[in-house]
Amino acid sequence: MKNRLLWKLFSIIAVGTVIFFWLIDLVASHTEESMSYIDQSYRAELRAYAKDAEHILYEEGEDALSLWVKEIEEKENTWIAISRPVINNLADTQLSDAYLSTFTLGRDLEWKIHLYFSENPTMDIPFDDGVTRFLIQLPQRMRPGKNLFIIDLLLQIALPFLILCLITFILYRYVMKPLKRLEKATRRFSEGDFNVRASEALTQRNDELTRLSSTFDNMADRISTLIIDQRQLLADLSHELRTPLTRLNIAVDCVEQDLDSQNALERLRYESSNMQGLIDDALTLAWFNTESPQLILEKVDITSLLQIIVDDAQYEFSQHAVVLKQPDQTLFINSAHQALTAAIENIIRNGLFHTPKGKTLTVELKPESQHLLIEIKDQGCGVPEEYLEEIFKPFFRIKQGHQKNQTDERSVSSQKSGYGLGLALAKRQILALGGSIHAKNIDKETETGLMVSIKLPYNAS
Repeated sequence: MKNRLLWKLFSIIAVGTVIFFWLIDLVASHTEESMSYIDQSYRAELRAYAKDAEHILYEEGEDALSLWVKEIEEKENTWIAISRPVINNLADTQLSDAYLSTFTLGRDLEWKIHLYFSENPTMDIPFDDGVTRFLIQLPQRMRPGKNLFIIDLLLQIALPFLILCLITFILYRYVMKPLKRLEKATRRFSEGDFNVRASEALTQRNDELTRLSSTFDNMADRISTLIIDQRQLLADLSHELRTPLTRLNIAVDCVEQDLDSQNALERLRYESSNMQGLIDDALTLAWFNTESPQLILEKVDITSLLQIIVDDAQYEFSQHAVVLKQPDQTLFINSAHQALTAAIENIIRNGLFHTPKGKTLTVELKPESQHLLIEIKDQGCGVPEEYLEEIFKPFFRIKQGHQKNQTDERSVSSQKSGYGLGLALAKRQILALGGSIHAKNIDKETETGLMVSIKLPYNAS
């Protein structure tokens, strides 16, 4: 599902908002409910007033009761009445017994008090005779909800503020936790820890932040690989340049001392050519590794291209047989002419370099449904199985004595020897063209050697 983080944040905010209003309503209702009843101590006082009034009425008379009532009214700043209600029914109608049993002139002490009414209610406490009733306007000091204003402020400001802070904190933790890990990984990577990755701790998530971490990891993989490869390339290149530079210095000394000057000049030309080729190949390889270039494709006649490459190889390695097998019809592919030519030439030159004199190298083109297959088979000594992938790494060369079915009779081109960059450069070029390249040994009774297979995109239509 796209926009997972959006939906998660939406869920948190939506659920949090619902809980927010529900909680405020619940707390407000519960608080108001609990504040709407007269305190038990005040109820006891009011009942005591009613008992005192009843006692004075029946023991001391109405005059004494009148004095007592005035005293309590002044004390509580309220009014009091002692009443016996008389009901006159008209038109031969009667009140039901159920109604009469619950009939009151004021509010019962157990009833809820409306906190938002401006006037205090009249409380009704019956005497023991069930007829006479003690009526008193609830004294202000006994009115419930004294702290209603403060409670309203807490419910309307403090509680919403706390809940919104909690929701904000949850969202902050949810979003910032992976971002802090990404920040930590970025800082460690910038300090030189190229093995650090950000998504290792985010396996429980699957949202935009996880994809951001994965993007960082892909970037870190590529950058760390590039840095390591560049460091290795520089180290290998500096190592490879030492030998020809030493030979160049020796040749220069010979020229300066006029010792075999002709051979020394030939050596200078040879080493200079080798060094130029080495540097050109190294720079091209570094460009492919660093830039991952998108090559400009054009329509290429692959059959004619292979014929030209094979003819050039046959001329360069005149003591070998180079055989080309391909269909009679002309085949066109979308490719980069220069990169494809260089890749195939490097593979063929490598095969001929490891093929004994008088042996044959075969180049075969096979059109298939979704791609073209180019198989380049030499008749050399092959490569140990564990090195079949390693041979495509820069400056990789198998040491003497480790080659499969080794013979001492190897061919050397008249133009230049290898430095271990040909196959590495060929692989980068083929990959840049959208193809693939693999190597495997030929181990048959009739032939041995190495076969390099190249697959190139091809649309038969």
